[in-house]
Amino acid sequence: MELFDNLALGFAVAFTVPNLLFALLGCLIGTLIAVLPGIGPVAAVAMLLPATYALDATPALIMLAGICYGAQYGSTTTAILADVASGPAAVAMATDGRQMVRQGRAGAALAVAVLGVFAAGCVGTLAIAVLAAPLTEIAFRFGPAEYFSLLLLGLVGAASAAPGSRTKAIAMAVVGLLLAQVGADPLSGAMRYGFGFAQLEGGIGVVVVAMGIVVVAEVIARLGRPASSRELLPRPVERSGPTRDDMRQAWPAVVRGTSLGAIVGAVPGGGALLASLAAYSVERRLAGAGGRFGRGDVRGVAGPASAGSASAHTSFVPMLAFGIPVHAVMALLIGAMLIKGIEPGPQVMASDPQLFWGLIASMWIGNALLAVVELPLVGIRRRLLSVPHRALAPVVALIACVGVYSLRGSAFDVGMTALFALVGYAMHKLSCEPAPLLIGFILGPAMEGNLRQALLLSHGDWGIFVDRTLSAGLLVLSALIVVIASLPAARRRREDAFVED
Repeated sequence: MELFDNLALGFAVAFTVPNLLFALLGCLIGTLIAVLPGIGPVAAVAMLLPATYALDATPALIMLAGICYGAQYGSTTTAILADVASGPAAVAMATDGRQMVRQGRAGAALAVAVLGVFAAGCVGTLAIAVLAAPLTEIAFRFGPAEYFSLLLLGLVGAASAAPGSRTKAIAMAVVGLLLAQVGADPLSGAMRYGFGFAQLEGGIGVVVVAMGIVVVAEVIARLGRPASSRELLPRPVERSGPTRDDMRQAWPAVVRGTSLGAIVGAVPGGGALLASLAAYSVERRLAGAGGRFGRGDVRGVAGPASAGSASAHTSFVPMLAFGIPVHAVMALLIGAMLIKGIEPGPQVMASDPQLFWGLIASMWIGNALLAVVELPLVGIRRRLLSVPHRALAPVVALIACVGVYSLRGSAFDVGMTALFALVGYAMHKLSCEPAPLLIGFILGPAMEGNLRQALLLSHGDWGIFVDRTLSAGLLVLSALIVVIASLPAARRRREDAFVED
């Protein structure tokens, strides 16, 4: 009964007119932004962070969350309409989706993808509602040592699951932790790594880092590519829907993809990409020789689309229950909570239940809104796909700079954004992913605080992290993730998984 009471509170919050409008706004921005070349949910959330300063915490997080799962709808349909996968979860379904378009079955592919994403989103949100409360109760029993080990597990998992070199990903995570040390020491108040700049006394802002290494750096990198590789080529869409045979094959794939994605998304280091790739692999094996995978099999669209959507929703579980981001978008949502003065973690449910349950209820509402408006938006999305990047790039860069300047009216912050843009561009040329750096930067203060508190309680004895059973278990699990990811077979599978067709 307590769950129903909490959901009733959440829907009472989510059904207010302002929150409904912000949920719809976030969903529309997410589903449309996913089609723009060089812009994705991470960049969209980063660009809208400054706009949330004028909002209360609840509508701000509802809008940002809407961008997160709204982009899931947009990326699936864009993978079908264009020759590239615009989002991580769309990588697995892009091959069969494009083949269905070439066969004149684009309408069927789009309908199956949207229905799968909607069903998985509803189930994923239900999983959040059911799991968040008991996991939060468990998190309240954690001490500083356990919490540090858990945060370390999340950071290692996210770095190990990032595309590209694992060594580079871990190095980027360490760089993010080091950047988080800039500013006044939280205990002594002494300045650390300020290099004589008084503006760095409060540390580097999360918006500055995100705008620089994610938004502006990606704009610069895409401008350096040949025009033929940076522009998207939308294909015509006919209006025929899925046949009865399509639906008969798609629904079991939706169920399997939803179940798999819900589990993978809630695990630190999981995410929509790994969930969708795993779902595609499962469906291909189950189809056997009778499948048409790679040649337009509807299960190759339904399974990955559902898995990616379920994973995108259940990735909120570790963020809400423990304050751990499993990917860069969740890291930015934690950054938004910190900006609003909310400490992410289990205390959110107890201290601000309206925010906690209102956010969960808004996801059901957002999914319903997206299911209604997604297919009618196909025409608009095809036009956005045709926007040349040379016209889009200066607009995005201008929005980023204006957003950063609007926070404190500081030209220094704009200069720092430009500096991080150069760093991000160098990372791009070196094939270093920005997500681990961003996650490390967000988790840095919490990791430092829990580390120092644990050492104070143990009078400087580092053995506290292995003497406590749960903390030791989490550290062992972190080490196992690194070892398994280092195995030759795991490296080969990882390299194959992150190759986009």
